[in-house]
Amino acid sequence: MAKVKYYYDSETLSYQKIRPKKREQIKKFVLTLASATVFMILGFVVFTAIFESPKEKELKRQLEFVKLNEELHAKKMVQMGDVLADIQDRDNNIYRLYFEVNPIPDEQRKAGFGGINRYKALEGFNNSEMIIDVTKNMDILSKQLYIQSKSLDEIVKLAADKEKLLAAIPAIQPVKNEDLTRMASGYGWRSDPFTKARKKHKGMDFSSPVGTPVYASGDGYVERADQNAAGYGKHIRIEHGFGYTSLYAHLSNYNVRRGQKIKRGDLIGFVGNTGRSQGPHLHYEIYKNGTAIDPINFYYGNLSPEEFEAMQKAAQIEGQSLD
Repeated sequence: MAKVKYYYDSETLSYQKIRPKKREQIKKFVLTLASATVFMILGFVVFTAIFESPKEKELKRQLEFVKLNEELHAKKMVQMGDVLADIQDRDNNIYRLYFEVNPIPDEQRKAGFGGINRYKALEGFNNSEMIIDVTKNMDILSKQLYIQSKSLDEIVKLAADKEKLLAAIPAIQPVKNEDLTRMASGYGWRSDPFTKARKKHKGMDFSSPVGTPVYASGDGYVERADQNAAGYGKHIRIEHGFGYTSLYAHLSNYNVRRGQKIKRGDLIGFVGNTGRSQGPHLHYEIYKNGTAIDPINFYYGNLSPEEFEAMQKAAQIEGQSLD
């Protein structure tokens, strides 16, 4: 109950109520309302500082979850980077070395991203530094993976070419050991059977009876099968690719035709005594990029170490060739 105040009126000789002015009443009301508002705000601030609303709790939980995920992603990125580094090392020092291609330099593999700030949109948030760091590492890792993927594509192609090369190289003896009379003459300087002068013998002579099977020493196609080359008589030339050509001379007959595709070990003709020859034998030559090379280095495909050693000794004897 409001306290009532009185004053003594000397004219009426009585006590009268003191009535506050309207302006003062309004001022008092405003001050009271303002005080109440301030107290309410202070109370709300104190309450929210001590107690969290359900929405705030949910937002805080989501933020913690996002932060945890970012930390896990950062750890996974480190693990993936370690795995990729191992693959890159093997790529440079095993795969590319084996296929005789230059390794990819680290500057190319680990080059950054120049130019404008790619991560400006991620700035100004809670944990922006961590998010930008993870995003940047993901971009770098993605680029490195792309470079590594392209490198492996190149290795796959090189492997396919290598497989073709290994199949194409003249790698077996053109006449089987059991069909040989003897290995008559090897590569190098020999006595010409007709002029008796020393002459460079560009191949190897395998002495065998007429009709002995002759086999292709590597994959390829028949470039020639005729007797139009001086001294060779009936002969076959096989183009193997990768710069390799093999020649089989003094044949008695052919088992292939020009342009025919050939696989290593295919029967292509028969030993004879045609052309400039001193007796039935196969004259065999190998060319690399147009230059004659010693065929003895290409018999790893079907000779044992002992057979290869015996052939080497026979080939080194400087006797007379058969053509």
